[in-house]
Amino acid sequence: MLVENAMTPSPITVGASSTVLEAADIMLANRISGLPVVDDKGVLVGIITEGDFLRRHELDTDRKRSWLQSWLASPGRIADEYVRAHGRRVEEVMNTHVVVVAPTAQLSDAVRLMERNDVKRLPVIADGRLVGIISRSDLLRALTRMGEPSVPSIEDAQIQRAVAAELAKQSWSRNGFIRCQVRNGVAELAGTIFDERERLAAKVAAENAPGVKAITDHLTWIDPYYGVALPPPVGEQDRL
Repeated sequence: MLVENAMTPSPITVGASSTVLEAADIMLANRISGLPVVDDKGVLVGIITEGDFLRRHELDTDRKRSWLQSWLASPGRIADEYVRAHGRRVEEVMNTHVVVVAPTAQLSDAVRLMERNDVKRLPVIADGRLVGIISRSDLLRALTRMGEPSVPSIEDAQIQRAVAAELAKQSWSRNGFIRCQVRNGVAELAGTIFDERERLAAKVAAENAPGVKAITDHLTWIDPYYGVALPPPVGEQDRL
């Protein structure tokens, strides 16, 4: 499954110049635990989460250090902690090192990014614009949908027959080693090829079928002389 099929589109955002209290009010009102932060042009500049409110001067939860801890800590780190505990604007307390993901990435890639960076959500960026956000709750919703039976539509079946018919006509693919399955307009190519040029030819055959919106490449190349098998690039998909 792709990120775009599970993400929350057009996510709620907050301005970098907004106050910390405004950000907290937005989170509470919408029952969310994190907000992408955008500048005046709508460009993603950071993210603020409930974790950024743990150490606040107003709550008397700002970090208290013993004289030894203060002596061992660098002045820069203490200054940074002071800003995060006392800062009034979102831009002063937000995290500017944001891990993002593309809408065409595999959901498994998004999960790996979450685990590797210990984050609960990823802004989804396409062409430099914020188009969505994928969070743990989105993964739960996707999981529940997976329990529903997936039945190809009549249109998908027609597209699949058209691609199969075209492949059956060609000398490089009529051996039946290249298969195509269509779901929601996405043609998934799978099987085996013995010449890398057959990969592009199969994609062209699929993209020329009316109704195909994207092509996913799962074709495995096998060297006919040495028998070495090479899988396709991870997450390879062509949008039409």
